[in-house]
Amino acid sequence: MSVDGFKLLAEAHEYLLAAVRGVPEQAWGAKTPCSEWTVRQILHHARLDQQALVMQITGEPPAGDPFEPEDALASDGRDATAQLETVLRAAMKAWESVREAESVPTPMGPMPANAGTAVAALDAAVHAWDIARATGQDLPLTESMAERLDAPAEQTVDFVRDNFGKYGPAVDVPAGAGRADRLLAFTGRDPQWRPRSV
Repeated sequence: MSVDGFKLLAEAHEYLLAAVRGVPEQAWGAKTPCSEWTVRQILHHARLDQQALVMQITGEPPAGDPFEPEDALASDGRDATAQLETVLRAAMKAWESVREAESVPTPMGPMPANAGTAVAALDAAVHAWDIARATGQDLPLTESMAERLDAPAEQTVDFVRDNFGKYGPAVDVPAGAGRADRLLAFTGRDPQWRPRSV
């Protein structure tokens, strides 16, 4: 299946922004499917990941450690959304600057720009799902997006799991589970996870 990574990344960025915009003010400290992190930490992790994925293009490191995200917001959710928008615009601009490149340096090794944007889309999409699910929003990962995220997941999830220990073990899902549930389970998420309270 041929996938336009740039289009997929734009969609995943919109998904992430929608999830962040929908976080109720009282829910920033809520637990998430990533059991050790709050919604605030997932937001920061997602933001820093997008910076980390282009740092070898821009020459600029992320503004913090993606694997040790801060459990605080500078002020409120509106500012958090604005900060995220700024980061996502800059990340997309960096990818656009190498759009035709067959080999782009990334933290996971060199890859074509179209593949790199698909990897960045996977990261943005699963964290959008984390935030939406943790805060009770009706923003599922769609089957269409999940289908297009299969290839970058196969390319990178085991690598990240084995080398950085940052995806949990794959979760079993019932036979006949949809593409979105299978993708989430492969990244170590329980597709049926629900917050105890929001």
